[in-house]
Amino acid sequence: MISSAIESIKTIIVDLPTIRPHQLAMHTMQRQTLVIVRIRSADGIEGIGEATTIGGLAYGNESPDSMKTNIDRFFAPLLIGQDGSNVNAAMQRLDRSIKGNTFAKSGIETALLDAQGKRLGLPVSELLGGRVRDSLEVAWTLASGDTAKDIAEAEQMLDIRRHRLFKLKIGANEVSRDLKHVIAIKKALGDRGSVRVDVNQAWDEAVAIRACRELGDNGIDLIEQPISRNNRSGQVRLNQRSPAPIMADESIECVEDAFNLAAEGAASVFALKIAKNGGPRAVLRTAAIAEAAGIGLYGATMLEGSVGSLAAAHAFVTLKKLTWHTELFGPLLLTEDIVTEAPVYRDFQLEVPRTPGIGLTLDEERLAFFSRK
Repeated sequence: MISSAIESIKTIIVDLPTIRPHQLAMHTMQRQTLVIVRIRSADGIEGIGEATTIGGLAYGNESPDSMKTNIDRFFAPLLIGQDGSNVNAAMQRLDRSIKGNTFAKSGIETALLDAQGKRLGLPVSELLGGRVRDSLEVAWTLASGDTAKDIAEAEQMLDIRRHRLFKLKIGANEVSRDLKHVIAIKKALGDRGSVRVDVNQAWDEAVAIRACRELGDNGIDLIEQPISRNNRSGQVRLNQRSPAPIMADESIECVEDAFNLAAEGAASVFALKIAKNGGPRAVLRTAAIAEAAGIGLYGATMLEGSVGSLAAAHAFVTLKKLTWHTELFGPLLLTEDIVTEAPVYRDFQLEVPRTPGIGLTLDEERLAFFSRK
C-alpha cells in the first residue's frame, strides 16, 4: 500500500458572522459560509482546503450545499486509495470524471497541496514554483452603500495603514446615483487611495459606455465586469472605448475562458480566483495566458476565509507581476475564525507564511461551534 494513500475526505459547512452587511449587485451578505475540506492520508498527514462562494447560488453554479454533496458523493470515491502526494494525478483523475465544479475542485486541490507541503516541510508557494515576494498588497471593499460611511471607513483604513486600495460594489442602484457615490469617495480620498469599482454585470452596454467614460474621467483606476459575461463582443467594444481599464471577472469561469478573452481582446486585466479556475495550480495557468497576452493581473477573492485566502496568496506570491495587487481581505470581513492563528495584515500587506503547507491550523473547538448542524 502507498504510504501517502488517501484514506478519508471530510467536508464541513461553516457559517461565520461578518462585521457588517456586504452589498453586491446580486446579493447582500449577512454572513459567510465556508466548506472546509479535510483530506487524511495513510501516513497520518492531513491537508485542509476551503471551497467558498457568495450568496448560495446568487453568484455561480455551485452552492455550499452542492459542493459538500458533490465532494462527499462523487469526488471522494474517485480519490480514496489514490496517492495523495501526486497532486497532479489526483486532479487529472477528477477532471476526467467530473465536469465543471471548479469551486469544489479548488477546495480539494488546496487540501492536497497543504498535505504535500506538510509532508515535504515546504510552504505551498514552493510547490507552485517558488515565491518571488513574501507579502501582497490587499485592497478593501467599501460596500455599506452609504457615501459618508464609506469615506469614513476608507479614512480609517488609511490611518491604520491597513488598506490604500479601495473597491466599491455598485450596480444595485440607479446608475447616476452609483456614479455620484463613487466620484464623491474618489474626490474625498484624492491621491491617497486608489478607487476601483465592481459592477458585477449589472449594466447593459449602452449604459456602460457612458458610465465607464465618466468613471475614467474622474480618476477611477479600474472597472470590473460592467456588462454580462455573455456579451463577449460588447466586452471587446467596451474595452476599446473605456478610458479606465476593464477587468474580467465573471467572464472567466475556467482556464479556457481566459484564453478566449485574451484572443478576442475583451479585457485589459484578469481577476484571478482559485475557486473559478479549480485551485491554486489551475489559477496559475490562467495567469500564464494573461502574461503571454500582455494582460494585467489582479489577485481576486470569493470572500474566502483564512484557509482559502492563504491558499490563493501562496499562488499569487509566485507571479512575476501582479500589477493591480490583490483583494484577499476575506478574513477581515469576518468577526470569528476557525484557525488558531489568523493571517497577518500589516502596512497594507498580507504576509504569506513560510511554514509548511498553507501555514494554518484549524481550531477544533471553534470549528465545531460554527459548523452547521
